[in-house]
Amino acid sequence: MKLDSLLKFFVPNDTSFFPLFEEDSKILLKATGLLRLLMASETFAQREALSRQIKEVEHEGDDVTHRIYTQLNKSFITPFDREDIQSLASSLDDVLDYINGASQRINLYKPKVIFPPFVEFAEIIHAAAGELDLLLQGLKDAVKNKEKIIQGCIRINTLENKADDLYHNGISDLFEHEKDTIELIKNKEIFGTLEKTVDKAEDVSDIIKTILIKLA
Repeated sequence: MKLDSLLKFFVPNDTSFFPLFEEDSKILLKATGLLRLLMASETFAQREALSRQIKEVEHEGDDVTHRIYTQLNKSFITPFDREDIQSLASSLDDVLDYINGASQRINLYKPKVIFPPFVEFAEIIHAAAGELDLLLQGLKDAVKNKEKIIQGCIRINTLENKADDLYHNGISDLFEHEKDTIELIKNKEIFGTLEKTVDKAEDVSDIIKTILIKLA
């Protein structure tokens, strides 16, 4: 038996990570809510204001990530592998980064219209954030919540598949109907960033599945 495993029988786990991850997931939900509003906005000024708010929320997420790393450096016994805690924090941060990236591209590129698939992407990303919130709450007692966590991961995978279809169909329509080369390039970039955001959300669920397997 490894020394770390042996010590866990005698030294209580540091549970301070769970509130931090839950705080991070709430920040993620806030960012996705703002992204939905941005996609529904009708003016450049509205989009600019919402983009600034998303950037501020992304900074809040950076602060939580930093606090998780600080706590990791101070903790002797962690509730699950240190590498997985670091990966989970980093992956959640990646999702926020890509949400911010999508909003910044819309703000800077100023596409003439917000395509309906962008609105659909925002809904998928928001739904994925909701699932991640439930998964992170379940991690507090991962063994007890095993089935709920597995089902949540399956739902995120379904959302990722839906996003892939939306991306490929959207790109196809874009190249078929957009005659303005500059607008085509702008919107292709936005499509790619939104699709990558959902990929990053699935990365988080994959890390949680890895944690679940190790704890079983």
